Amino acid sequence: MQKRETDLMDLELQGKVAVIGGASQGLGKACADVLAEEGAKLVLCSRTKDTLDKTAEEIRDVTGAEVLTFAGDLEDYDTIKELINTAVGHYGKIDIMVNNSGGPPLARSSNATEEQWETAVQRSLFFFARMSREAIPHLKEQGGGRIINILASSVYQPIPNLALSGATRMGVVAFAKSLSDEVGKDGILINNVCPGSILTERMLSNVTNRANELGTSVEEGLSARASETAVGRIGDPKELAYLVAFLASSRSSYITGTTMLVDGGLVRSVLS
Repeated sequence: MQKRETDLMDLELQGKVAVIGGASQGLGKACADVLAEEGAKLVLCSRTKDTLDKTAEEIRDVTGAEVLTFAGDLEDYDTIKELINTAVGHYGKIDIMVNNSGGPPLARSSNATEEQWETAVQRSLFFFARMSREAIPHLKEQGGGRIINILASSVYQPIPNLALSGATRMGVVAFAKSLSDEVGKDGILINNVCPGSILTERMLSNVTNRANELGTSVEEGLSARASETAVGRIGDPKELAYLVAFLASSRSSYITGTTMLVDGGLVRSVLS
């Protein structure tokens, strides 16, 4: 049966301003793609200017969206402050924060070095607190907004070589829960999204590393990861991005303080 126009859900993102970290590839790019398709104006941030500019041009060509790029290292607090100021200076407001960062170093709990721990804490804990803290005054000025943190399924169960991911991102879960309680009455909603086996450069790196340890091929590693899910396949980044777009929208107006899995049923715990 053909859907009527009135049957379609309008996410009401037209003209909203979204700041997206780690936006040149992977999950960040997928979120940028989907938000642009829904009519949002974008501020894309990543370390590498050339890749970032290419991503922005692709999004403009496909969607016609307005896209501002900001190249910088978001592990540096001053860069984060400059990013937020640049976004507000250009668009006059911020409505949505998609806090997405590069993953922490691959390491095990038993032998992670001091340097790896410090990098993990900066990249996968402080980053989320700093992005949120700098954005909240501007979201309050708008009468509300959305903060979506991209974490990992490692907050629910251990994954080989991702011990630092689980340890630091569990801190983000606790931080986001407290923050959601503090700013909910200001109309600011805070939620976490946790990808599982979704095909990104980060996942491919981890699978390759694990395959080298076991003396198997990358193809075998990917097949094994797919078989671990309830649906029997690896996910596509846009499958996570669609949830992010919903959480960024006015349709998610009674959802805050949650941590949601997009993992194809990888995590088997009853309470998640």
